[in-house]
Amino acid sequence: MNPTIQNYLQSLQGKTIPSFTRALDIGIPLLRVKKELEQIEVRLKNQIQSFDPELVGYSEYVCINHGKRIRPALTLLAAEALTGKSTEEHLDLGLIIELVHMASLVHDDILDGAQKRRNKITAFAKWGTELAVLLGDSLFSHALVLCTRLPHQEASKKIAEAANEVCNGEIIQTQRRFDLNFTIDDYYRVIRMKTAALFRISTELAGVVSNSSSTMTHALRQYGESLGIAYQIYDDCLDLIGIEDSTGKTLGTDLGKGKLTLPLLHVLKQLQGKELHQVREIILEGSPEDRKQLIGLILDRGGLQHAIRQTLEEIKKGTESLEVLPLNDARKALQQIPEALSEHLKAISL
Repeated sequence: MNPTIQNYLQSLQGKTIPSFTRALDIGIPLLRVKKELEQIEVRLKNQIQSFDPELVGYSEYVCINHGKRIRPALTLLAAEALTGKSTEEHLDLGLIIELVHMASLVHDDILDGAQKRRNKITAFAKWGTELAVLLGDSLFSHALVLCTRLPHQEASKKIAEAANEVCNGEIIQTQRRFDLNFTIDDYYRVIRMKTAALFRISTELAGVVSNSSSTMTHALRQYGESLGIAYQIYDDCLDLIGIEDSTGKTLGTDLGKGKLTLPLLHVLKQLQGKELHQVREIILEGSPEDRKQLIGLILDRGGLQHAIRQTLEEIKKGTESLEVLPLNDARKALQQIPEALSEHLKAISL
């Protein structure tokens, strides 16, 4: 390594690195739809059993008892907030959106070379790239087959569009890795596509299926999109300062894979001259140890603090959008989800 860069990195040592020492807990608001989520779990198991017998074990491994089911939960809570109950079609929506999400995670792990997700070995690490790619494809295509059975054509169309949006977002993000011309606007465009799209349809389509007014449906759309953006920025912060045991996933993959996320982009925007050149060299050619020390610079120049502030702004925007909905327990549960994320972020000492 260039001695100048080495001296620069050494000057970053000794920084106190904050961390998310515990996982985000949104369990309380999800209790309201616990029974309905259990029904979706049963439906998911039934759908997997309909796969070719040789595929069942693979699909069960990545889908069953896997995660909080936050997207289906959002659909169910939004339906209850609107009409006081969810229907069979809302359950079908939740199942389909979760299958699309599961497929995207399988593909994400391949792209990131991730070894762990939710404290389990990833499909990619367990069976290799080829099988994991095909498994993700199988889950995607099965979700779209189920879409054709939905009575609301608009819902089916929007799910297909969102699935396409997720894939396009991943392609753009992969294409732009190590691209030092990648901007903050580019970053927001990508996360709206690859993450916020599924959050958005989870809540928006609850309104569509419930035949709600355009005002109510738009409010739910805004809530879902803002929550999705907030969640992705938070996840990008987690990759920098999380702890694997508490997050259950492989951390530190973003810098290593050349993903320029908001905390780093905010800092790059401030740098110039020799300092900017040195940091760019670290991004393009730095060792794992160099990248660890780069986190010190991100903290020192306020990159993490800026990302957290932006997350809190999206949370506020999403929560305020719910004010047009009837004031009931389901709406309160929807509000509690971003509020839990907000409290989680504020607990970090910066």
